[in-house]
Amino acid sequence: MAGTAARGHLLHPLLFQLCCGCHGLRVSTSTRILYTLLHVLASAVCCLMMSRTVAQAITEKVPFSVVLCQHLPGGTDCEQLVGSSAVYRVCFGTACFHLAQAALLLNVRSSSDRRAQLHNGFWLPKLLVLMGLWAASFFIPEDNFIRVWHYTGVCGGFAFILIQLVLITAFAHTWNKNWLTGAAQDKRWYLAVLLATATFYILASGAFSFLYKFYTHPAACHLNKALLAINGSLCGIMSFISITPCVRLKQPRSGLLQSSIISCYVMYLTFSALSSRPPERVLYKGQNLTVCFPGLQQDELQTEDTTVAVLGAAIMYACVLFACNEASYLAEVFGPFWMVKVYSFEFKKPSCCFCCPEKMEEELRGTDQACEQAEESARGQFIIQDEQDRVVYSYSAFHFVFFLASLYVMMTLTNWFSGSCAAQ
Repeated sequence: MAGTAARGHLLHPLLFQLCCGCHGLRVSTSTRILYTLLHVLASAVCCLMMSRTVAQAITEKVPFSVVLCQHLPGGTDCEQLVGSSAVYRVCFGTACFHLAQAALLLNVRSSSDRRAQLHNGFWLPKLLVLMGLWAASFFIPEDNFIRVWHYTGVCGGFAFILIQLVLITAFAHTWNKNWLTGAAQDKRWYLAVLLATATFYILASGAFSFLYKFYTHPAACHLNKALLAINGSLCGIMSFISITPCVRLKQPRSGLLQSSIISCYVMYLTFSALSSRPPERVLYKGQNLTVCFPGLQQDELQTEDTTVAVLGAAIMYACVLFACNEASYLAEVFGPFWMVKVYSFEFKKPSCCFCCPEKMEEELRGTDQACEQAEESARGQFIIQDEQDRVVYSYSAFHFVFFLASLYVMMTLTNWFSGSCAAQ
């Protein structure tokens, strides 16, 4: 793939390949889908480890559980098989799995490199290796492992949040630039920008109202109230600054669309922070109430709602998949300084699917030929080799971001607990 053509589809390559490509399934797409499924499997195992029902089932129904516990460093009570400590160990295996591949796949430029076979194939051996790393992590001596791995997780999780923020900012900037390019030709693109901006501000305002209603209480939750007030104020200040004359002078394409998207992301981070805090006990109107988490009504005993947890997990994993795929793609297209170079990209004409700009026409013609060849040679097998000349995304960056994502998932599922809490 030529460098100019690669720069054409700027964002959401995975979405493009699924929506804008031919009817065949590309190797680059299928590989990322399978790695995504492996990571979903790892996250599902971590969620099961946090379940008390699973803990009881392991003790009562797993054969030789007592004998197994005697050989684990944690003792005979099987504490390491469940809870936060188990999540730390499973994520340790997942993180090592991706970090090792990130190191092995440095500077892979095309699928003709023998190392590319390691990335695109050997799925059963890789699944067995991943499960072996999970099992081996439970035999690591306790000592200071949990505490050290906790601090590693904090640093990696924070780095992943920063990468998410950079990617979402670049996404918002590219979206606004593309549609404003169209507005210079057709004023209806202004209406599209206005509707998108209003939609995101409505979502951010709705999220703020939801958090204030369910994560605060008139007699308690003072830290939650302060966090909501600070973040809401920062979103308002950011929106005001984005349309000031001095900013527009330096960034003519700056506008409220970027601010609205970032406001939604800030509300998600606020939701994640408030969900991680333990509930509080308060005496209110003569009753002892447990507050500061979603419940039925503000003046009655609040009960935990799993719907919110599921929603939070879904949003979290959507952000994880977005960051892992997008960062690896931009790193391949723009090089190591993609965080800066992505803002200098200029569109020639707008598109509702702005990940498929004008230079994709040449690639689409090549894709059609590849589809025909695949159909004629394979007789119904729609696997397209789209990385013979150049890889679509950076393999090494893909696995490194998945490494950081594993740490982020670990810290989120354990509510960013300290090492001592996780070991309990």
